[in-house]
Amino acid sequence: MGCCGDDDDDDWEHPPRTPDLSPLPSSAVAATSSASSSASAADDSTISLMNSHFSALACHDTLRLIFEKLSVPDLARASCVCRIWSSVVSDRDMVTRAFATPWRLKEVVGVPSSGSFWRDTGIGKFAISHRIKSGDSVASLAVKYSVQVMDIKRLNNMMSDHGIYSRERLLIPISNPDILIDSTCYIERDNHAKREVAVLYPEGVQDIEISSLLKRTTSERGENI
Repeated sequence: MGCCGDDDDDDWEHPPRTPDLSPLPSSAVAATSSASSSASAADDSTISLMNSHFSALACHDTLRLIFEKLSVPDLARASCVCRIWSSVVSDRDMVTRAFATPWRLKEVVGVPSSGSFWRDTGIGKFAISHRIKSGDSVASLAVKYSVQVMDIKRLNNMMSDHGIYSRERLLIPISNPDILIDSTCYIERDNHAKREVAVLYPEGVQDIEISSLLKRTTSERGENI
């Protein structure tokens, strides 16, 4: 009992401290609020991909100037940021320019059936249109254009050399990208090759070929509607 009584006396002499729950002075509250507001204002004034509410990032003209410097893959990423960016990126002229710039093309004519066409910016997306003449063969064309026979067959979806006789033209792979400089390419879907390519006509495009291109583009649009 004595020991227990002694412990009880010590507890009464040194009671536990209670936390101070009195309200903060008004000056301290004001300082805290001011600091929070300053931090929020600093975040709002920072230009970043995640801050699409910044006024500069909502101006179409400013965005267009910025996006003109981007490649096609980067434009695809930018289109996922917000609706405003997506609306600017979806502009056909901007996408066409981004596709043509790396190859220094003069012009790209035509509209692909799918937007995924623009994403592949490799040299394999381009081809030369060669109108087949008497005496032409896959081997002779491979020598003329300095490409491989198998590459011509693969691009034109040919199983054998005899497939050349049922066609008016062949698509020739481009081995030297310098041929694209200051050139005009026409986006076409070749029915024999069963693919869309950016076609280069070294000898110029004849009227019948242009009308055929427009007819194919119109029919494809009708099928997609």
